[in-house]
Amino acid sequence: MSDTTTRPPQPAPGGSFDLRALPPDELPGLAHRLRALLVHSVSRTGGHLGPNLGVVELTLALHRVFRSPTDRLVFDTGHQTYVHKMLTGRADLFGGLRRAGGLSGYPSRAESPHDLVENSHTSTALSYADGLARAARSRGEERHVVAVVGDGALTGGMAWEALNSIAVSDLPVVVVLNDNGRSHGPTAGAVGRHLAALRRGTAVSSVFADLGVRYLGPVDGHDIAELEAALTSAREYRGPVVVHCLTRKGFGHAPAEQDESDHMHAIAPPSMPGGPEWTAVLGEHLVALGETRPDLFCLTAAMVEQTGLGPFARRFPDRVLDTGIAEQHAVTCAAGLAMGGLRPVVALSSTFLPRALDQVLMDVALHRLPVALVLGRAGITGEDGPSQHGAWDLALLRGVPGLRVAAPRDATRLRELLEQAVDRDGPTALRFPQGPVGVDLDAVSRVGGVEVLHSASRRDALLVTVGSLAAQGVAAAVGLGGQGIGVTVCDPGWVLPVDPSLIALAAEHRVVVCAEDGVRAGGVGDAVAAALREAGLSRRVRVLGLPSEFLAHGSRSDILRLHGLDAAGIAEGVERFLDRSAA
Repeated sequence: MSDTTTRPPQPAPGGSFDLRALPPDELPGLAHRLRALLVHSVSRTGGHLGPNLGVVELTLALHRVFRSPTDRLVFDTGHQTYVHKMLTGRADLFGGLRRAGGLSGYPSRAESPHDLVENSHTSTALSYADGLARAARSRGEERHVVAVVGDGALTGGMAWEALNSIAVSDLPVVVVLNDNGRSHGPTAGAVGRHLAALRRGTAVSSVFADLGVRYLGPVDGHDIAELEAALTSAREYRGPVVVHCLTRKGFGHAPAEQDESDHMHAIAPPSMPGGPEWTAVLGEHLVALGETRPDLFCLTAAMVEQTGLGPFARRFPDRVLDTGIAEQHAVTCAAGLAMGGLRPVVALSSTFLPRALDQVLMDVALHRLPVALVLGRAGITGEDGPSQHGAWDLALLRGVPGLRVAAPRDATRLRELLEQAVDRDGPTALRFPQGPVGVDLDAVSRVGGVEVLHSASRRDALLVTVGSLAAQGVAAAVGLGGQGIGVTVCDPGWVLPVDPSLIALAAEHRVVVCAEDGVRAGGVGDAVAAALREAGLSRRVRVLGLPSEFLAHGSRSDILRLHGLDAAGIAEGVERFLDRSAA
């Protein structure tokens, strides 16, 4: 594909090209070139293709009618901002999209003044917009605030909390409803049904108008002239407006349009290693459990396929609930299901767990209910960046009374721990990373509830590995053994609370090292150190984990290596700790 077919107009140094001066008859050609660049780039780097193909014309119209960054553009969520980035001077950077040191796959304040909110957690844009508009008015600034909100985002309660506030104001907030009938999958619940009625013209009135917000549309989201006319009318109105734009996810790229699962919502780079994914193993075993357990019921928040629930949903459609983008509701609904005698499994991405932490605490744990949280994409997710890493789950869940947390190291342990979680009469959480599972790693012995993966005649260090870091821990121990350093590697499986057997193992070693792909502060290593102190055992503990920082995007393997969580890094961490302890 030649550069001339993929490259849109570029801004002059220090400024931006005048998109508004472009004759209307040249806009379709520009839209075609933008789509070509999207397909060309994202097919090589991976990323969110379908959502961005669907907003090409909409983004062009937004930048022709509003003047970013004077007018504030907030996208909900940020994965639909690739075209926005291209139009604000970053088209030439798409070769490094989502790669370390390259362009972020989400808005990035460090990249451009046109990127305001670094969001991948949806249903937030209207709250930002409410605050931004009030701040502008308080400071006497003349500017519009535009929130580009997907129909899926409106299944989140926070969006309606914000509308409740915006609707009774006269703030110049333009809500651009990008309605493609989907989040990852079809938009769930009554919101999706109401928007479908608006699309068909069968609704008596719009819920927005009933709340007191002016409603314009529906508008063809792929007709630039129609979009510009509607957005111009919204810009001139004194008060909040909803512009209902109908778009098609994956528009203009046949493979994406024909992909019935999610219209190429997100695609992996070609170099992604093969093998079964963690979520595939989970989905397969949930079906097997469902065959023998009619009380098993699964829930998720708008991510049926992405969390591994697809096979279960197809086999047992009446035993799955997609709550939409509503993690809080999913967890408390699961509490109600458990109260009613069922065994609910709530499948979420780890990064979205904090949105429902109050519900985990007060609705599940307080009542000691048998709800199993299944947290995929835990630890480092890689190319999606700081708002998608699942590095905080262990630290956050450690303080939940009565909750047990498991971290399987391989596919066999995932199946075993899932069964134990579903069987337990109390709250549980099961967390695992993104990507291929890898080969099974068998234990050489067992001490109480703790499996020993590698043993040595010398008892220099006890290495406690969390979940998928077990293989790196064993490799590190083997390498250290060649240097005469004896390391015992163990995997607790159930990592929180600390198994008493770990204390017995620690008593046999000079030092204890914990390796985990979560933040060091408050995680498993901290819990192990506290348990040893409470048992009166004087052992030095070193935690190898992630810093309490927002980590940039890059490959999972590179980020783990950077923070000393590959085999070489773990070995170096153990060796240095032993050297310091001997001093």
